[in-house]
Amino acid sequence: MEVFLFLITLKNKNEIFIFTLHMGETATQEINETITAESTQRITLEEVERQTIVHCNCGDVYAYRVWPSTFLIEQESGNRLRLLNIFNITYAPDWTINNGQGFTLVFEGLSKDCKMFDLMEIIDEPGGFEVKGIQRNKTDVYNVKL
Repeated sequence: MEVFLFLITLKNKNEIFIFTLHMGETATQEINETITAESTQRITLEEVERQTIVHCNCGDVYAYRVWPSTFLIEQESGNRLRLLNIFNITYAPDWTINNGQGFTLVFEGLSKDCKMFDLMEIIDEPGGFEVKGIQRNKTDVYNVKL
C-alpha cells in the first residue's frame, strides 16, 4: 500500500495542515480513487518556518561586505545559526558601497529558549562584524549599529 504525505498551507492564515493519506487497495490513477485520511496534524508556521532578521547600520564606513562565515550565536547554548540571505550587501570578496541605507542579514530562527545572542563574522582578518549581547525580542527582527 502506498503512503502519500500532503502539506497544505492556507493562504492568509498562519497555519499548515499535514495529511497522511493511504491509497485504498482498489485505488486507480483516476481522480475518483478511494483515499482514506489516517491522521491530520495542525502546526503553526512559527513552529515550521522561523527566521531571525538583523538590519545593520555601518555609519560612515565607505564600503562593506559580508562573509558566509557570519553567524548568530546563542549565548545560552552556543548554537550557531546560519546566514540564509542578504540584502543591500555583497558576499566577500566583493564590496558594496555604503549608500547610507545599511543592509539586512537573514539567519535561521533562534531556538525557543534563547534569551540573548551575538552577531559574529568569523574571519581570519581584522574588522569582522561583531555585536555581542543582543537581547531577544518577540518579533526576532533587530536593528544593530556596527
